[in-house]
Amino acid sequence: MYEVEVKVPADLEVVRARLDELEATPIGAVVQEDTYYDAPHRSFPETDEALRIRTERPEDDPDETRLTYKGPLVDDASKSREEVETAIGSGEKVDTVLTKLGFEPAATVRKERDRFELEGYTVTLDSVADVGEYVEVETEVDDETDLEPAREGAFDVLEELGLDPDEQLRTSYLELLLESDS
Repeated sequence: MYEVEVKVPADLEVVRARLDELEATPIGAVVQEDTYYDAPHRSFPETDEALRIRTERPEDDPDETRLTYKGPLVDDASKSREEVETAIGSGEKVDTVLTKLGFEPAATVRKERDRFELEGYTVTLDSVADVGEYVEVETEVDDETDLEPAREGAFDVLEELGLDPDEQLRTSYLELLLESDS
């Protein structure tokens, strides 16, 4: 499975108003805490990979925790990449397993996210602690041959929201957080 994602900095209230005008379907709000890990056998920043434990706190549902591997970016025009994710019962226990295997926590990214569905894409309004406000437009595809049409569709959604795809950032929230700390 491939995640096709485009992200731009934005004024979330302006985008929220435009989503309302377009009658986008609200999906719900969540708070996510992502703890990223460094590998003992290779440098994820050098290989453009990521390993994280995500704890998600939906508005009225129990917490959900997932382990995610993100592969290197697969194109130069978006943040599209292979993604493998699975639900886990205990983030603390998986953290213990990872650290015993030599993986070390690198940083934790905290996001307040408000999600909408628009034209088959998920539009996420992100307020990221110590980083700023962003809009992500994303979808998933099974085959690499579907990446380009999905990416072009995401660019179209950005334009409908009054955002410029040329302002896209291919930098992850983790990288933005680490840059702000230095």
